[in-house]
Amino acid sequence: MTLYIDPPNWPGHGRMWSHLISDVSFDELHRFAAALGAPPRAFDGDHYDLPSHRYADAVRAGAVEVGSKELVRRLTEAGLRRPKGRPAGRSG
Repeated sequence: MTLYIDPPNWPGHGRMWSHLISDVSFDELHRFAAALGAPPRAFDGDHYDLPSHRYADAVRAGAVEVGSKELVRRLTEAGLRRPKGRPAGRSG
């Protein structure tokens, strides 16, 4: 099981955010996020948005730190990338 997280470089709602992905399956991603305590609403189609204060928690739990371009590359190569606007549910 390998999950990936990019640095908290994404501003929104008065915070900085990271993206958490799996390059295996959405089921793996959902299990990892649930274990971190990330709410289901943090799932954004193909990744979880994690606030910067949760970054270290994700890394301690086993997420591998990668740059944003590397994160998107891994997600795309795994066939799990869902472009904005494409419907997505929690399954997959």
